[in-house]
Amino acid sequence: MTERYVTLAEVKELLEGISESRKGTAGLLEDEDVLLASQKAALDHAQKVSKLTLEDTNKLIEELSAFEFVTDDIAVKIADILPRFPEDVHAIFYRQKLSDAEINQVIDTVNKYL
Repeated sequence: MTERYVTLAEVKELLEGISESRKGTAGLLEDEDVLLASQKAALDHAQKVSKLTLEDTNKLIEELSAFEFVTDDIAVKIADILPRFPEDVHAIFYRQKLSDAEINQVIDTVNKYL
């Protein structure tokens, strides 16, 4: 089994799928809770915070990954946060010093999906 970073959009889709597949099974009523408390909390957070569809999120990550200064974990974080201001990009890249051009590349790429 390999580990990988997942976006909030993917968490949302996965947990919604689990919830739907479990409804009406194992003697549970259709409206009865089918997720664990931690899963419900994660789903609630993902539903409130995730602004893009899974498809758009994956496209955004693919575009961001083309930049040599963006690693996989940073691409996922950008897709979750969707920074619109230079200060937001600086916060994500706190360990790196980005040029103004690189910061604008990130913001311009994110803005295509907003």
